[in-house]
Amino acid sequence: MNIMTSKSLTVAIAVPLESEHVEAIRAANPDVTVLYEPELLPPERFPADHTGDPAFVRTAEQEAHYWEMLHSADVLYGFPNESAAGLAAIASSNRLKWIQAMAAGAGGAVKAAELSADDLARITVTSSAGVHALPLAEFAVMGALNGLKRTAELAADQAEKHWPELRTPTRLASGSNAVITGLGEIGLETARLARALGMNVSGTKRTVEAIEGIDQVTDTAGLPGLMATADVVINTLPGTPYTEKMINADIFNAMKPGTVLVNVGRGTVVDEEALLEALNNGQISYACLDVFAVEPLPVTSPLWEHPRVTVSPHTSALSEAENRLISERFMENLKRFQAGEHLLHTVDLVHFY
Repeated sequence: MNIMTSKSLTVAIAVPLESEHVEAIRAANPDVTVLYEPELLPPERFPADHTGDPAFVRTAEQEAHYWEMLHSADVLYGFPNESAAGLAAIASSNRLKWIQAMAAGAGGAVKAAELSADDLARITVTSSAGVHALPLAEFAVMGALNGLKRTAELAADQAEKHWPELRTPTRLASGSNAVITGLGEIGLETARLARALGMNVSGTKRTVEAIEGIDQVTDTAGLPGLMATADVVINTLPGTPYTEKMINADIFNAMKPGTVLVNVGRGTVVDEEALLEALNNGQISYACLDVFAVEPLPVTSPLWEHPRVTVSPHTSALSEAENRLISERFMENLKRFQAGEHLLHTVDLVHFY
């Protein structure tokens, strides 16, 4: 990595960001030039709205100035226009050395940008992986509890003003078995919360190794063996060619009837046709899904109306604290960048995650 001295370093903020976080970045190192022109950026519609208002349009003069500003920077905070196309357009800047992406799964955008080998070698991309770990973990545990406590059935009864004649028991989280596919930062944070509820946790990891508090760790090949005793399966894996439809008919068939499925990773990891079959035959008692193979979820998808499915529009990672947490991550990496040290959460340019 090229070591940049403070006085020669220029950072351009390419996406909407609250002024207090911009000032915090400036204050962290006054010798770094931080370019931030809010009039060139679409206004946020909600906290951490990195794409901003889609109705926003720059004038021709503003558009030229926006790209001139980005091309003058060594470091970008966000992809231009928060898109793969914007990344592809800025990659020609020979000055650019590092981009801090807003997304945890930034590898998908990097892959879609189809950068040249030279650009991939020259530009380091860091993601916000880990920043979203707590909100994702909380959502995952919510999904697990929804399934164990039959909240979908409760909501249906309430909508029908139906008071069942027979009371149906729910399942305890304490003592239940949770399997987490992907014991990275999100998976481990989910495991921490699950264990706080008394759940027994096992899971998968590309490199099999003992992890404190995790009963059993396997690679993907060992996943079917974990399914036989799982009460809850939580996916946190990214979407890659290696994870596509990893949770498929064979995995669903390896589960015991009534398993709860939660997906906060990527939709492509779950074979949705096989999931529907598992829901209909009782292998899956309930599914809480924040991600889907195609997004937005097509209106024709039967998942929308399935009585034992919760559809969330890929929002489980969002929190009011997100921009602050990403800017703090950026400031830590900025120190590392200036010192020529390895940056945290760099995107794997082989597997693109």
